[in-house]
Amino acid sequence: MHRPRKPLTRARFLLSLAGMALLLLLCLVLGTLFGAGGNAAGVDPVILYKVRLPRVLLAAVLGSALASAGVVFQAFLRNPLADPYVLGVSGGASLGGVAALIFGLGGTQIGVARLGVPFFAFLGALGALVLIERIATVDGRFTVYTLLLTGAIFNAFSSALIYFIQSIASLEELQAIVFYLMGSVPSIGYGSVGLLAAASLLATVALAALAKDYNALSLGEEGASQIGVDVERLKRRTFLLGSLLTALAVSVAGLIGFVGLIIPHLLRLVLGPDHRLLLPACFLGGGAFLVAADLAARMVIAPNEIPIGVVTALVGGPFFLFLLRSRGGGNGAF
Repeated sequence: MHRPRKPLTRARFLLSLAGMALLLLLCLVLGTLFGAGGNAAGVDPVILYKVRLPRVLLAAVLGSALASAGVVFQAFLRNPLADPYVLGVSGGASLGGVAALIFGLGGTQIGVARLGVPFFAFLGALGALVLIERIATVDGRFTVYTLLLTGAIFNAFSSALIYFIQSIASLEELQAIVFYLMGSVPSIGYGSVGLLAAASLLATVALAALAKDYNALSLGEEGASQIGVDVERLKRRTFLLGSLLTALAVSVAGLIGFVGLIIPHLLRLVLGPDHRLLLPACFLGGGAFLVAADLAARMVIAPNEIPIGVVTALVGGPFFLFLLRSRGGGNGAF
């Protein structure tokens, strides 16, 4: 059960977000100072500022995107056990990324731009987004259950195609595919990190503008409609923007699960279910969590590295089972 709702005053809003921002800043500092190559004092400045710092910032961006997607999907589906990966977009992104790895598409040149795996993974995610949206729309209505079923089938179909690609891959290609699917935070330039951060922030701001509508959804679709919420429009915006956030993360880092499950649930317990506060808090908290997970991935078996998707799964798997059992199978409402 949640704590009794407290009124969201301006002071409480600012204090809560300030605390989350400080937590994110602390994680960013620790993630930059420490790593497999030693602490900041013993690391070449070039490695520190051109490799480690961009990676830490990227981890924050990806975590923010996944947590923001998670909280709106949980509101959208009215189930705190929902995760950004249940809707099928991750399957399309994974398929696009794997196809780029195995068929050499990552080196495709268009004009002056050299396209990499993230580009084709994002194309796969967009293709999945369009296809799933069209299939899930029945008689002009966008139903949650049809969407979930379509997403599950599409993920299964994508997994089958990925298994087929793996069966024809060479040993080197197979290793690259497996590592990509386990999830990892790459080291990319500040410009690319900035573009991803801007896209993630814009999508989150657009979702935050719908926070009152998400609060109304706790009354059910009929109840929300009765107080003036355009439920069909809200569903489409949530699916599109949440899926785009998921696609951004999967296209760059592969499959990193459970961030969109753990952070919204924990912050909902601490801060309450008001999405006016919960959504921006998840944006900050998701970034802090993934930076911490990336630091653990770099240091646990240093100088080797664990895929960050393994770290989040080791934390999120038991957490999910705990939630499932504590909620009697996940049928509880918000």
